[in-house]
Amino acid sequence: MKITAAVALAPESPFELISCDLSDELAPGQVLVRIEACGICHTDLAVKLQHMPVPLPKVLGHEGAGVIERVGPDVAGLAEGDHVLMSFGSCGACGQCQLGAPGYCDEFGMINLFGQRRGGSGLRYRGAELGGSFFAQSAFASHAIATARNVVKIDKELPLELLAPLGCGIQTGAGAVLNVLAPRAGASIAVFGVGAVGMAGVMGARLAGCGTIIAVDVRTERLTRALDLGATHTIDGRTPELARAVAALGKGRGVDHSLDTTGVPEAVAASIACLRQRGSSAQVAAPPRGTRFPVEASILVGGGLTVRGVVEGDAVPSLFLPRLIDFFRQGQLPLDRIVSFYPFEAINRAIEDMETGATIKPVLRMN
Repeated sequence: MKITAAVALAPESPFELISCDLSDELAPGQVLVRIEACGICHTDLAVKLQHMPVPLPKVLGHEGAGVIERVGPDVAGLAEGDHVLMSFGSCGACGQCQLGAPGYCDEFGMINLFGQRRGGSGLRYRGAELGGSFFAQSAFASHAIATARNVVKIDKELPLELLAPLGCGIQTGAGAVLNVLAPRAGASIAVFGVGAVGMAGVMGARLAGCGTIIAVDVRTERLTRALDLGATHTIDGRTPELARAVAALGKGRGVDHSLDTTGVPEAVAASIACLRQRGSSAQVAAPPRGTRFPVEASILVGGGLTVRGVVEGDAVPSLFLPRLIDFFRQGQLPLDRIVSFYPFEAINRAIEDMETGATIKPVLRMN
């Protein structure tokens, strides 16, 4: 079938909308989804810029939301016409998947980054195979083939375009707080970098009942928005002795928890150094390969600190996304405060706005 897709051709080139072919054949466990909307995530840009060595050209996009048009063999619980959100893929058979940790699937890289799936990518352009199946979807397109494992059915009255970012960015930030750091009521937390993932962390901290929520960023407008979403304090990320300034807001002893979404080595170091004794830090960013974080051993060991890398918020999408949707229904996850919509053909403008800070979370509307 003919579809329209945005292709990442090279690091220095803009995304290009093309007409290409998507396979009509669905393998067992697969579904064909008509994409209504897709969020843009920094991981999409990291791949395009080749911070992650994924071969180009490729159709990216991994926060898709849409309507199932067809189901393949051996698919249970899904039917034509179902509204779904799409998240990351996993094999379902390895030890990590069996333990309920699909974000650490043995095949995570091959399934999500390199698009390994039965029958190839399913995409062809001018007779040649085109890289696809990014995060088991490649949702920068009018249609995508996904799997029953990485789609989550939602009620049809819910706004697909507003909920699309739940599949990765919001899941990552909120999950890192709620699932990994799991702060007690009244605890203190500092969130370094309040883009979309950081804002989700701030909202997650508010949901957890944190008493002190510190937002750290270099953009004043984002700090102001973080206050609206639940932050109790803000600090400019360029503040001298940043770790000390953050720690001072934790009753002078440091904060109980921190979340870094930036991957900037200096910010990561501050996110660890600001912790109190036996504090914990979650690290979710994907900086360029070879990045090293400068952590002083005496702070880490002497403080009895816990530093955790976190993938996709340690979430099981089929369980965690409905939980986030419940928060949304209750008005406790105001996604409309961070999402901005763009027509599909304005994908490059949406990315520019995200990079300059003009918008926090751009979402493409395919129709």
